[in-house]
Amino acid sequence: MNDHVTRIQAEWARERPDLDVRPQGVIGRLHRLAGHLTEQLCVVYRRFGLAEGEFDVLAALRRAGPPFERAPGELAQFTMVTTGAMTKRLDRLERDGLVTRRRSGTDGRGRVVALTTAGRELIDRAFTEHMANEHRLLAELTPEEATQLETLLTRWLSHYDH
Repeated sequence: MNDHVTRIQAEWARERPDLDVRPQGVIGRLHRLAGHLTEQLCVVYRRFGLAEGEFDVLAALRRAGPPFERAPGELAQFTMVTTGAMTKRLDRLERDGLVTRRRSGTDGRGRVVALTTAGRELIDRAFTEHMANEHRLLAELTPEEATQLETLLTRWLSHYDH
């Protein structure tokens, strides 16, 4: 297959024959694929008036189960952002009536973020469409290929997630 990454590898192989550029075949394609996938995922989020990070916050709260709440620091960990970035996301979600913030009942200094009824209804609709979109995106692979890719990516990612 002669794609963008193949052309880049050929140029580097010509200019720097002393280097093995094979890793670009995997890394370059994963990087390009991640960009395409992110854009396709964000199309669904935007349909619901959400940015990617806001979808992530609502999804993390919904996954918590009743009463659908978590501490802001926990949300920041789940969504891998700084607490400052989390505050901005929560400000917008609260302004839109999708979450509430209150003092923790167990820690007087702590805060708790909870889904509102409107937030839960929105994330349930958005997540349903999100999963349909992910199924559509994976349809390019056979079920066996998808399983094999998931296994490889899980193993590789485990080296970075510990």
